[in-house]
Parts: sequence; structure tokens; C-alpha cells
Amino acid sequence: MTEFDARALRNAFGTFMTGVTVVTSHDPDGHPIGFTANSFTSVSLDPPLVLVCLANSSKNYGALMAADGFAVNILSETQIEVSNTFARPVEDRFAGVEWRTGPAGSPLIEGSSAWFDCTTHKTVEAGDHVILIGEVKAFDSTPSAGLGYVRGAYVTPSTAASAFMRDTDLVVSALIERAGEVLLIEIGDDALALPEAIVGPEGVSAALNTLIDATGLTAKPGFVYSVYEDADRKRQHIAFLCQAADGDPQKGKFVPLNASSFGAVAEAATRTMLERLTEETRLGDFGIYYGDKTSGEVRPIKRGGL
Repeated sequence: MTEFDARALRNAFGTFMTGVTVVTSHDPDGHPIGFTANSFTSVSLDPPLVLVCLANSSKNYGALMAADGFAVNILSETQIEVSNTFARPVEDRFAGVEWRTGPAGSPLIEGSSAWFDCTTHKTVEAGDHVILIGEVKAFDSTPSAGLGYVRGAYVTPSTAASAFMRDTDLVVSALIERAGEVLLIEIGDDALALPEAIVGPEGVSAALNTLIDATGLTAKPGFVYSVYEDADRKRQHIAFLCQAADGDPQKGKFVPLNASSFGAVAEAATRTMLERLTEETRLGDFGIYYGDKTSGEVRPIKRGGL
């Protein structure tokens, strides 16, 4: 078997832009279950078949394999928080989501761009995943634009249109620190990243506040810590250093500020930024980085002002 660097392969897979779905069903006790997935594909018109992929390690594996069917809810561009909810390890993912039972019995999420209620047609074991093939028994679609996902970030038609006009994306990220630790979020297959989002028409401040709110933490945005360009991906990045109050995050986890904590961070530029933050925190002197993702300059500042 050919061996690859898992992180590099995952990043390569991530260059393929997809939609975002929530796959729903019921466990053996009749409780609704669901998870966020972007591995969705239409398979056949006659018979009408679709497929999704489920990790063998998923806590939903046993229930999905035992279920008679499942539904695929294609999320709209306004449902980023729904996607995040069904990707988090929370006790009841349906608690804050409006849903109803579909014609074939699986939960349907209100506000989705489209949904497909299916019976299980076939399952296929494939490496560390199982392919669930469903026969569509009922479906519906709306004019709502779908939510997109590429390179670990959400994309919506509004942000895509804005990016097209300026030929580059503006990405805001949050370095949320507390007591010598920094918040990192899981982006799949044990890879870690800073909370980040593409800035839309609402502007940088609103995007940053939305990022912080999504973590469930109370955090105060501080100064700009890094500004750099990723020419290969046509992105401008701006990272803010933020101070978090006490409390457990709903999304992500705090890790110590030391180089050994950053091995699972997917982006090299982010690892470099975190290593700089570690050293500057130790010294008590801070700076703002200006440059590109591989080289630039750090202009020194002090906490509390330029």
C-alpha cells in the first residue's frame, strides 16, 4: 500500500469545494441523531440514489448501520451555525434546531436548501469509512443558496461574489488566549486550526465577533497580531489577539503555548504564528507581523498600545 503524509493528503482533498450537509436518522431507541458531512454525492436517477460517507470511528456508526434509512439535509448559506452544531461533540444536537419528521421517517432540518429522505439501499466498507447508499423516497428543494466549504473554511454566495469583485478573500482569525494557553479547533481527522472565517459584506469586526461567539467564550478582541498574504490561495489574512475570560469553550480546546502543542496544526503559517506568540509571551514583548505566509517583518509593540 502506498504511504502518504496524512496531513498533506487531507489538505489536498480539502482543495475540492463542496457543499455542506447534515445527515440525520434515529438510534435504536428512536432518538434523532445527526452529523455534519461534506462527502455527499448523487449516484443515480433510476433508481434515485445518493451516497454519504461515514467514518468507522464515528459515534453514529452503529446507529446508522442499524437504521432502515437516513436523510440528507443540504444546508443553506445562512446555516453555518447548524453545521457547527452537528460537528460538535454536544449531548443533544437537535435541542436548538427546528426540525420535523420526513415522509420516510428521518429528521428534516428546517431552512435547508434541499433535503432527501432515503431508505438504506446498500452499505459498502471502504478503508476507514463506510459508504451509505440511500434510495430517495421523498425530496424537496428551495431557492435558497447552498453553503460551501473549501480548505477548512465556509464559503457563501455573498462572500464568493465579494471575493470575485476584489479577486481575493479576506480571512479573519482569532488567537484566543488565556493563562498561557490558546484556543484551537478541530477541522477533521485530528487536524487543528485557529477559529477563522472569510469576511463578508458585514466587515471584519462583525466577522471576528461572530467567530468568538461561536466558541461559546467571552473574549475581548485585542490588537492585530498578524497580517499576511497567501498569494497561492488568493487570500489576505488578518489575525487578532484576544483575551478570553473563564469558562469552557463550546467549540475547540485550549492547548498550552509551547511548540509541542502545535504539531497537529494544519497550516504552516499558523504554526509559525503560534510559535512566535509562545516566544513573545515568554519575553513579554509583542509585535505585529507584516508579510506573506513564508517571510516578512515583525514590528514591535507593547501590550496596551503601539
